[in-house]
Amino acid sequence: MTSTYAVLPYDATAWPPELRRIARPEVLERWGAVDRSPHAPRLVAVAEGDGDGWSAAALVTARPGTAYGKIVDAVGDVPAAVDAVLSYADEQRLAQVKWEGWTVSAEDAAAAGFAPLRLPLTHGREEAADEPAGPGSGYVRWAAGEGIAEPPPYYRQSTHFTCGAVTALLARAQAGAVPRQALDREAELTLWRDATNFPACEPVGLGVAVRRRWPTASVEVFLDTDEPVLLDHLSGDEREWRAVLQRASRSDARRSGVPVDGRQLSLTGLREAIGRRRQHVLLLVSLATMQGFDVPHWVLCHGVVPGAVVVEDPWCNAAAGETWVDAHLLPVPDASLDAMSLLGAERVRGAVLIGPG
Repeated sequence: MTSTYAVLPYDATAWPPELRRIARPEVLERWGAVDRSPHAPRLVAVAEGDGDGWSAAALVTARPGTAYGKIVDAVGDVPAAVDAVLSYADEQRLAQVKWEGWTVSAEDAAAAGFAPLRLPLTHGREEAADEPAGPGSGYVRWAAGEGIAEPPPYYRQSTHFTCGAVTALLARAQAGAVPRQALDREAELTLWRDATNFPACEPVGLGVAVRRRWPTASVEVFLDTDEPVLLDHLSGDEREWRAVLQRASRSDARRSGVPVDGRQLSLTGLREAIGRRRQHVLLLVSLATMQGFDVPHWVLCHGVVPGAVVVEDPWCNAAAGETWVDAHLLPVPDASLDAMSLLGAERVRGAVLIGPG
């Protein structure tokens, strides 16, 4: 890998003249069309052999609290730019580098050691038409030969509140219990309707809904509190009737044989469940670190690599330049995932483990 590169600040209001000489205007226009500042944008540049100008450059971004870097585009001498990004990623000990397919061909990506990502199931569908579709392709290169042999499909939730249902459907699709083509808005909303605490899905209710939908699957809930959860923003009657429903979910769990473990699931236990026991873990996290707002959100934990857990996030923030490439096969360092999955003042962790069946 090359070592003659520089990592420079990104400023869409003042492109360096060296960049303007090698990047097409439409590429720079797309780079500056959104506020990428929440995702630490930086330019990785390779100098000309004589030191006069740049031979190559790449725009690299990533969600905070994660273990990847994303090439939005590489310009100029593309192989040299990508080589520089890979060197940078290696120095930063990142688990992977992704590459959005705005301008790169599948052949060039493969030549650089990147594997293609499967297109999202919602790509181009009518229900997702209110959000940018993102690039028509994406690629990933894992560090040290790591990776996920049979990744789940990517499906973007079609509402602001159906993340729990989507993560459960993705887990069952990866397990072969749901055909990938059956993951659509009807399936998403139907499962959400069975699991919701209006509008969120709390852990026990979600676990019970999974058991109802797939009776032969093993389901276990971890929730280290007996109190209602996800209700901190509510008070009075609005809080009370949802608390009644959560107590009803506990009764449903006892009747249907879904165990609710009152211990806090550790990160060691989570990694073991995924790696050795081949379980899927639906995990509640706060989006404060990754997106800047403290909202509870379900993600699917389905793979482990050294130092990080690989998740599917069914939501991405297009306003910050995110696309499905960011949210699919997303590596989150153990320490980050540990912190972001402790919710509320009581630092409670909620998870639903789904085993084979």
